[in-house]
Amino acid sequence: MTTRVIIIDDQAMVRAGFAALLAAQSDIDVVGEAPDGAQGVELSRRTHPDVVLMDVRMPEMDGLEAARRLLSPPPGVTHRPRVLMLTTFDVDDYVYEALRVGASGFLLKDAPPADLIAAVRVVASGDALLAPSVTRRLIADFAKQRPVARGKPALRLKGLTERETEVLTLVARGRSNAEIAQTLVLAEQTVKTHVSRVLTKLDLRDRAQAVVFAYESGLVAPGE
Repeated sequence: MTTRVIIIDDQAMVRAGFAALLAAQSDIDVVGEAPDGAQGVELSRRTHPDVVLMDVRMPEMDGLEAARRLLSPPPGVTHRPRVLMLTTFDVDDYVYEALRVGASGFLLKDAPPADLIAAVRVVASGDALLAPSVTRRLIADFAKQRPVARGKPALRLKGLTERETEVLTLVARGRSNAEIAQTLVLAEQTVKTHVSRVLTKLDLRDRAQAVVFAYESGLVAPGE
């Protein structure tokens, strides 16, 4: 299948470079570009891409607000693309908030071309871009700066079974499915099923959001 992509960045040279690189791939089709978040949201509504490459910092409307509008669309808008944030910083507050609103990960703008191509394919397949260890470091850095948001997040945990709670805890601690399977003495496919059920029950898009939720609900704490 061909992955439809749009690129939203205020730098024309960046857009052109990314577009040329991705369009050269037989399985990726660049269907549009936009110079800011507002135009990017409108473009996405019109073209229905599978993946949106979104710069974090832009004039008019930044990438965070644009991602929020794409991933929590108004009534009547059913299309929700997967959003891959582009940033010049490996860890910053914008990235944390982007993951919270549902972005599937982030990529440094100076990453090698092969990493960009791989990132689009990973996100299009439904996986979070961040490796478990990177996710753990990213969220832990910011969880330390915020009080635990108990209440509603904590209440949502009650809908999980004991096994699902164990799996979510290990996901938040940066374990891969294979490592979780070894720890809990389960088949890896069984772990994948548990992860999928956790995401469905908690209404989370992917593994990155699950890690954020685990920290914010108080299920795990930085340094554990």
